[in-house]
Formats: sequence, C-alpha cells, structure tokens
Amino acid sequence: MLEPFYEYLRFEKRCSEHTLTAYTHDLEHFIRFAGLSNLSEFNALKPVFIRGWMVTLLEEGYNNKSVNRKMAALRTLYKWLIKEGKAEHNPLSRLRGPKIEKRLPSFAREQELAAPRLAPMFNDDFEGTRDELLVELLYQTGMRLSELIGLSIHDVQSNHLKVLGKRNKERLIPIAPELNAKIQAYLILRAPRAKTTRLLILNNGKPLYSLFVYRKIHTILGSLTHLDKRSPHVLRHTFATHMLNNGAGLETLKALLGHASLAATQVYTHNSFAQLHQIYQHAHPRMKRG
Repeated sequence: MLEPFYEYLRFEKRCSEHTLTAYTHDLEHFIRFAGLSNLSEFNALKPVFIRGWMVTLLEEGYNNKSVNRKMAALRTLYKWLIKEGKAEHNPLSRLRGPKIEKRLPSFAREQELAAPRLAPMFNDDFEGTRDELLVELLYQTGMRLSELIGLSIHDVQSNHLKVLGKRNKERLIPIAPELNAKIQAYLILRAPRAKTTRLLILNNGKPLYSLFVYRKIHTILGSLTHLDKRSPHVLRHTFATHMLNNGAGLETLKALLGHASLAATQVYTHNSFAQLHQIYQHAHPRMKRG
C-alpha cells in the first residue's frame, strides 16, 4: 500500500536504508492500529484518532522519543499524501508530541584522549595500527560511523578527507599532518590484505561492519575514560565539544559535522558552557570555598 511513498523517500528524499526501515516499521504499526486497507482511508482520520494512537503508544510503554519518531513518520506520509492529491488535510498539523527531556551529549575530556595516553595502547602490527586509526579518525574529524565505514582510499588526500554524508552530500574535512602520517603508515600494512576493495579501513581484508567498530571503540574508551556511554558517536560529540572549547565557530563546526541546520550544532554550546562554568567556579575568587 505504501510502496510509492517508500520509493519517494528512497529516490527523491534520498533517505538512508536505516531511515526507510524505521519509517516502514512505524507506519505499519499505525496501519495495524487504524485497521487501514488502502490510501484513501487516511483522508478520513481525525486529529482525535491520531491523539488516541499517541496515548496508546505511551500506555504500551514506548518512551517519548519513540512516540515522536512514529509521529514524525506519519507527518511525512501525510505531507506526501497531500502533495499527491490523495488526502485533503493533515490531522497532525496542530498535534504536538510528548516533550523529550534534552540530554547533553557525552564527551571525553581532552587529557583523556591525549596522544601520550592513547598511543601506548596499540601494537605496531596491522590490527593495532588500524584500531588506533579508528579512534583518531573519529576524534580528529568528527565523522559519523557510517561515514567512516564508507571511506575509500581515494577519499584520502594529504590535507583533507572527502566524506559522503547523509543524503549523499559530500564534504571535505581537513586533517593534520600527523593524522595523514598515521593513514599512510596504515596503508602500507593494508596493501597485502586488500586486493579486491577500495575501502580504507578493513577487518581481515573485508569491509568493516558497525558492531565491530562499536566494540573496538567501547573497549578503548573504557580504558581511557569513566564515561557510561562509550560509542563511536561519543567521539563525534567529543570532537565537536573540543572544537568549540578551543575557539571554533558554530558555522565552521556545522560544516565539519555535515549538519543540515545550525540548530543541530547548537546543542554542543551547552557542553561548552558547562566547561566554562566549571572553570569559573574554580578560578573566580568569589566562587572559591574555604
């Protein structure tokens, strides 16, 4: 029933497979709840019915974030239905989802990821060189996990990386000479193992997969920090926070992270303020105790 909509998401909106899977799951859930059998029936639904679905989800134990994600999928569907002339109104236009508690992104401290602490953790063989490079690429560029996995050897230049982000948008990320040197050292060890692929980072000659990288980063950060969250995305948060703390502007950071809007980047200003407040507490005479 919704295949034309999914084709619209895939080819016109260029949504990722992850997004398509989430939309499919969420909308199928709604269709079962509403007992719909064809597209024309969407036009008959009233706001009160959609609100009832939202309440049911909350009663079933879905958290606020999950409910809002399902509502967002339904909103997108209705916009498409109206665009295609298959619906006359959007019953979600004035509905608000449940409030989501804003959580500040977790990040490591600069001294926790200092080179003298990090380098001794890795051997000089292929696996050690690769694992160190995984950390350095994520921390020094702020790229997403999917972007790291998709990096090609042809995306590497002496002073920058070409990254393919969400919706196939390319961006260039500068890299330091030290990081380029690490990449070149890794490429020498990679050569005998990579005869059929152009992907940069490999696992025994094969492409990386998300869980492999997650486990590596989780273990490494566990040895360096006391963070509860130790995912690859924490290194992206750490990159952004450290950049702001050291003088980078929001527009620059937005471009480096590949954000579509400045609002997504502004969340990191809270982390920066938290650090400034901590410094202020320790530095100002009026804040000192005893």
